[in-house]
Amino acid sequence: MNVYITDGTPDGFYTAVFNACTDRDCVVTSSRTVQLALDSTVILVDTDEEKSGRVKRKLREYAPRSLGDVSLILRRGSETKEQTALEYIRLIVAKRAPVGGMLSHPAVIAAREEKKKVTLEAHRYTGFLRFMEGQGGIFYAPFSPDNDILELILPHFIARLPDQPFVIHDVSRGKAALYNGKECVMTDTADKVDIPLSDCEQHFRTLWKEYYRSVNIAARPHEKQMKGYMPVRYWKFMPEKH
Repeated sequence: MNVYITDGTPDGFYTAVFNACTDRDCVVTSSRTVQLALDSTVILVDTDEEKSGRVKRKLREYAPRSLGDVSLILRRGSETKEQTALEYIRLIVAKRAPVGGMLSHPAVIAAREEKKKVTLEAHRYTGFLRFMEGQGGIFYAPFSPDNDILELILPHFIARLPDQPFVIHDVSRGKAALYNGKECVMTDTADKVDIPLSDCEQHFRTLWKEYYRSVNIAARPHEKQMKGYMPVRYWKFMPEKH
C-alpha cells in the first residue's frame, strides 16, 4: 500500500490527488505520526502547481462547489482529513457531476460530517472568542481551536470591529491575523506571545473574577451545568476560570 505524505498545504494535497486518484489502495495524509502497515511504501509528495491546477480545473468542471467543500475538509484537525477529501473527489470524478445529494454514500456522509465540525466550531468561536486590551489599545485574542478556522472567523470580527486594531492568535497552529483597522495580514508566530495588558484590561479581568465568585455558590457546585453552557475547551483563555 502506498502512503502519500504531503506538506499540509492545499496545493500539496491536490498534487497527491493527481498521483493517487487512480491508486485505489493508498492513503494520503499530511501527518508525520500516521501508523503504517508493514507493507506500506511511503511516497513524499513534492508540491506541483501544474498538477494541482489540473485537478482543481476538473473539479470546477464537474462540481464547481466542490473546491469549497474540500477546503473546509482540509481545515479539520484530523489525521484522516486528506483521505476523506480524496474519497470525496474520487466520487465526483467517477460521476463527473456534483455528488452532494448522494446522502447515503459513505464518502458523502464522511465529507458532510467533517465540514459540519469545522463550520460549527467557527460559528461558536464568533461568540466565545475573548479579546483582551493590550497596552497601546490593541485587542488581543488567543485561542486553540480543534480545527484550522482562523480565516473563517476573521471576516466576522473585521465587520464587528472595523476601526479597532486587533490580533487573533491561533496558539496551537502558531499563526495570527493582524488587523490595523484598514488591512489584515496573516503571519506565523511563536507558540507563546507575551502581551502586556492595559490598566483598564487588568481592572476588567478583576471584575470578571469577582463576578464569577459572587454568582458561584460553593455549597452547590454546578460544574455540569457550566460545561453544558460552555464546553471545557473554551475555558483556557477566560480570566474568570483562572
